[in-house]
Amino acid sequence: MLLKGENRNETFLFPGINPFYQTEEEIVALLKEHINEEVPTRKVERLFFYGAGCSFPEKKAIVRNALGKIFTEAEIVVENDLLAASRALFQNERGIACILGTGANSCLYDGKQIVQNVSPLGFILGDEGSGANIGKRFVADCLKGLMPQPLQEAFFTKMQTTAQAVMDNVYKKPFPNRYLASLCRFIYGYRETPYVQELVKDCFSDFFERNILQYPVGNEKLGFVGSIAHYFEKELTEVAESYGFSISIILKQPMEGLNQYHTNNL
Repeated sequence: MLLKGENRNETFLFPGINPFYQTEEEIVALLKEHINEEVPTRKVERLFFYGAGCSFPEKKAIVRNALGKIFTEAEIVVENDLLAASRALFQNERGIACILGTGANSCLYDGKQIVQNVSPLGFILGDEGSGANIGKRFVADCLKGLMPQPLQEAFFTKMQTTAQAVMDNVYKKPFPNRYLASLCRFIYGYRETPYVQELVKDCFSDFFERNILQYPVGNEKLGFVGSIAHYFEKELTEVAESYGFSISIILKQPMEGLNQYHTNNL
């Protein structure tokens, strides 16, 4: 979230704001919990919020109304995280913008707006190459005994978990996608093993096959935002090259690029 006022810009990160999973009241409570007295809410002139789940007017309205109850004097703009990635990666230039973090998404950006988007479909039906997708594939192999036994044993021991605990986290607790994505920290520690190399590259290949190749690809720039793209840059680059792509830029987070975009365009 980018705040503009008193001749300065400030950025604030908040966890877990998604209007598909949270009501307006829940978002207001979360904001109140994370905004301290140092933030002059009444002096904020313009506020830009980018987030997952903010692609539809009714969902944008939920977030906008919640923010309006905190920042009562601000002009509030709510956009989706894919536009944030596009602006951060390419500013006012054309390119294919991708997100590989907890979830996955992609679009063709013309330098002003998103002109084509292959639906990501979420971690159950899609989100290929995301942290949730990699984590899902990993624990499925683990519980079915389809990975090397030493790695399976290391997972249960180092993560201090059991098969039942994994099942509970996936099927009984909220935000299973976040749980599955969190397992990528463990997976990253074994990224040089043949099993993990094959798993991660397979997931990235699925991302290209089911998403990137659906765009009218010419000489488009290709960029990525997100922790998975950042930490698995080597594997992602190799898969991209196997499909004939050269990645122009990878950002762990979009905020730096967004600050530049808004500084240049406001």
